[in-house]
Amino acid sequence: MYIPKYFKVTNVDEIWDFVHKNSFGTIVTTKKEKPIATHLPFGLTKKGDDYFITGHMAYGNPQWRTFETCEDVLVMFQGPHSYISSSWYGHEEVPTWNYQAVHVYGTASILDKEELIEELTTMLKKYEENRENPVLWDKLSPQLLEKELKGIVGFKIKVQEIQAAYKLSQNRNEEDYLNIVHKLHEEEDSNSKQMAKVMEKRVTK
Repeated sequence: MYIPKYFKVTNVDEIWDFVHKNSFGTIVTTKKEKPIATHLPFGLTKKGDDYFITGHMAYGNPQWRTFETCEDVLVMFQGPHSYISSSWYGHEEVPTWNYQAVHVYGTASILDKEELIEELTTMLKKYEENRENPVLWDKLSPQLLEKELKGIVGFKIKVQEIQAAYKLSQNRNEEDYLNIVHKLHEEEDSNSKQMAKVMEKRVTK
């Protein structure tokens, strides 16, 4: 990923916090030099000094069979993004697009049954535990769980490289920056409003 110096993020804790909050991503591998992609929710774990991206996909999805032949697997995560009109600047300029994106590279391997159950249990807890009637692993019938386990393949990706870009108008002067935030709040698009909040948070740090 091309990242100009203004927009490069290197703080690992900040990056993993972003991944945790924007965990629906895209995994990319290749088969005979042709890219294959699947959109999935992912988990993040740390064992010792190593980080792992975890997930699962349908057994019928042929992508998991490429893990053995791909030296590098790419997982992409994206946050809010928004069109930035150059009419919001105090000088003549061209429009652009603000966004947050993280690319994670690593090697993938298949989870055994116990590891897969651990991954699924953690994922259910993340998304269900604060709901009124949480659907947690130990509340589901063994018959249903056994049936569902046969239809999916779990995997983990040992992280080897991280690239993170937050293009948030950091290269603009303070007056333009604050006006961009104001204009984004006025947009109807929910992504624009989210981007405004991200930019505001950066100013208040």
